[in-house]
Amino acid sequence: MEQESRPTHVVVLGSTGSIGRSALGVIRHDGGLRLRAWGLSGHTRAAELVAQAREHLPRYVAATDPESAGQIRKELAGTGVEVLSGLDGIVRMVQDPETDRVLSAIVGAVGLSGTWAALEAGKIVALANKETLVVGGPLIMELARERGTTVLPVDSEHSAIFQAMKAGGRSEVRRVVLTSSGGPFRGRSARELEKVTPEDALKHPTWQMGPKITIDSATLMNKALEVIEARWLFGLEPDQVDVVIHPESIVHSFVEFVDGSVIAQLSPPDMRLPIQYALNYPDRRPGPSPKMEWSRAFALHFEPPDRETFPGLELGFEVMRRGGTAGAALNAANEAAVARFLAGQIGFLDITRACRAALDSHHFDPSPTLDTLWRVDAQARREIDRWQS
Repeated sequence: MEQESRPTHVVVLGSTGSIGRSALGVIRHDGGLRLRAWGLSGHTRAAELVAQAREHLPRYVAATDPESAGQIRKELAGTGVEVLSGLDGIVRMVQDPETDRVLSAIVGAVGLSGTWAALEAGKIVALANKETLVVGGPLIMELARERGTTVLPVDSEHSAIFQAMKAGGRSEVRRVVLTSSGGPFRGRSARELEKVTPEDALKHPTWQMGPKITIDSATLMNKALEVIEARWLFGLEPDQVDVVIHPESIVHSFVEFVDGSVIAQLSPPDMRLPIQYALNYPDRRPGPSPKMEWSRAFALHFEPPDRETFPGLELGFEVMRRGGTAGAALNAANEAAVARFLAGQIGFLDITRACRAALDSHHFDPSPTLDTLWRVDAQARREIDRWQS
C-alpha cells in the first residue's frame, strides 16, 4: 500500500536500459516530491548502475550478473545502498514491504520472473516488458486479480489504449487499434529486405530504443507481440484488436466505441510520458516530456500494414487467437532469432521464417502452467539455435 506521507517508492527493473533510463529521468524531474527510486537492477553494465545508484541513492541495487554484483558492492561501499545479486536479489527488492510500485523494464522473457514476484507481493506493476503478457498473459492477469493489485501499461500504445478506454464502459468498446511507425523499412519490398544488415535495421526513424526492440520494430514483430499483450491486458477478443501504420508516431493508439466514436491519445514520441503516467497513476503531473506544438501546420498519415512483406505481424494475430503456449513459443523464437541476426548468422527475413518454424514444431498446450511455459520457451530457443535457412 502506498503511503501518502512520503514519495512513492519505485523499484526499476532494468534501470540501465532505455526504458529504465527514461524512468529515472522522470524520477529526477520529480525532485523527490512524489517519486523516489527505491531499487535499481541491471545485468552487466556495472559502471552505469553504480552511477545511477550514486545519483539516486536507492535502498537497493540488484545485479543479475554475479561478477558485476561484486564489483558494484565495492564501488558503493559506505553509501548506505544495499547491493543484491541474482534473481533472489530482484525478488527481495520488489517484495520489500516499503516498495510501492515496480517498473518492469527488463527486456525479454526473463522479465516475467520479477513481474511475477512483484504481483505475488501485491505490488502495483508498471509493465514495460511486453514479453511478460505474451508468454503468460492469462496467468499474470489472474495473479493480479487474486492479489488485488493492478498492472499498468507503460508501452506507449497500451498506455494510449488504457487512457482512451476511460471515455466509455468496457462493454462499449468495439475494438482497439494499435498504431505502428512502420519501422525503417516501411514501403520496401521483400526483395529489397533480403540484403538488410543489422546496421540498417537498427536505424529507427522515430524512437530511440535498445537493439532487440529496434529490430522487432523493423520486422513489425513488436506489433505482433503488442496485439497479444493487448488482448490479455484489456480482456479483449481477438477480433477486437487491429493495427494501422502511422509514421509520425503522434497518435499512440486509439479506441473505437460501438457508436462509432474514436478516442485517441496524442503526444510527441517520448517514452517519459507513459512512464510518468504509470508511476503517478491515477494522478497526472507536470513532467519533462515535450508538448504538442499546435501553432505550426502538420499532417498525420495512416495506412494499412503490408502483411505480405512483414509476415511477422500475422504471427501475432495467429498467436493471439490460439493462446496457450503459442505466445511462449513465438516470443522465445523471436528473441533467439533476433540475437542470431544481430550476430550475422541469419538474414533479416529469416527472423520471421525461423519463428514460423518454431511455432509450428512446438507441442501446443491450451492451458499451460508456468513451468510448462518455461519448457516451451527453452524448446523454442533450441529450435532456433539449430535452424537453417
